[in-house]
Amino acid sequence: MRWRALTGAGLALALALPVTGAGPAGAVNSAGPSGPAGPSGPAGPSGPAGPADPAVQRFLDKKLPRGVPGAAAVARDGKLLHCRGFGGGGTGSGAGGGCETVYDICSLTKQFTAAALVKLEQQGRLRVTDRLGAWVDGVPKDKRGITLHQLLTHTSGLAEGIGDDYEPVSRDRMLDRALRSKLQSRPGAAYHYSNLGYSVLAAVVEKASGVGYETYLRRHLFAPAGMRDTGYVLPHWSRDRVAVEFDEKGRSQGRPYEHPWASDGPYWYLRGNGGMLSTPHDMFRWHRALEGTRVLSAKAKKKLFTPYVEEEEGDGGGGGDGEAGSSYGYWWSLIPYRGDRVATHDGGNDWTYGRYARGLGTRTMVFWISNGAVRTGAGGEWDVPARDQELTTGLMDLALRGT
Repeated sequence: MRWRALTGAGLALALALPVTGAGPAGAVNSAGPSGPAGPSGPAGPSGPAGPADPAVQRFLDKKLPRGVPGAAAVARDGKLLHCRGFGGGGTGSGAGGGCETVYDICSLTKQFTAAALVKLEQQGRLRVTDRLGAWVDGVPKDKRGITLHQLLTHTSGLAEGIGDDYEPVSRDRMLDRALRSKLQSRPGAAYHYSNLGYSVLAAVVEKASGVGYETYLRRHLFAPAGMRDTGYVLPHWSRDRVAVEFDEKGRSQGRPYEHPWASDGPYWYLRGNGGMLSTPHDMFRWHRALEGTRVLSAKAKKKLFTPYVEEEEGDGGGGGDGEAGSSYGYWWSLIPYRGDRVATHDGGNDWTYGRYARGLGTRTMVFWISNGAVRTGAGGEWDVPARDQELTTGLMDLALRGT
């Protein structure tokens, strides 16, 4: 089993050549969700400590160089076994991350967009077999065959992206440019990882629900799952709980909302496909929600975790795991592992990288994230995405053993 690091050639290349997901370093919005923006000040406590498992802690200490900032959570059978920070640098000045630290979860955002689509179908407001034209006006001839299912499985033919994440683009302007963009392939013909496709789906969420994208997620996914700390701007985080991101030289790039955002969250080249903020504890709460039927029905969950598209070995595209035997569901990569099927995905930008993995049969969960994923000097040398496989499989094995 191999785990694909970040998109394309990986985070190291992304650091040298900016990709979709990376905004201008040091850009500051006029105000963040928890007050005025500005240079990152001293970090305070990042919330109460979560449970600590000695075996998990020893494993992380062995596998991660000293100083790597981030946090990890491990669970089995509905119990959170370990949820702690590592490295001693989570929120900005050495206070360290933790179970309640708020991180940019990057492309892990897409799982909530996919869940919103199947929830809307469960509510009778749409069907995933609907064509895009049922929800978006002015669809040109070459895109009239696109369905919501194809957008969910990255088989719509839409490009990975058409602009910078922090470009001030409205929903309608994003849709107009998406409809005028060149297709990578005929709809339904091939897999092409598309951030743009998930922003289009976020627009469909708004059109089908009649409320804003984040509002719908908060009301129908996060609140019933008990997820108090997940969102763009609606949660009331204290500023010192939100992790600062660090570049490869160890320089602060600020908190996610300190980059150019609209008043209600990221602009529409990022909204719905990335930029969501969450905590390790909330990611465990989401795992628990996916194990039950309070948030999503069994039928809706089956659609999320059905393998629709085979991923050829090495075909990671822009975010799939691209391994022998792996398939793609609605956002999730589905990979055989030790007699189980693991639903997993990575997420990253120029500074942060993380992984979420769930053993569907063994009821295990692993989530880990680093807000300074690559370092080429200034106090250390590391490449966390290159350690994705050994970190994730090692933590999964500890979860399987009950640590």
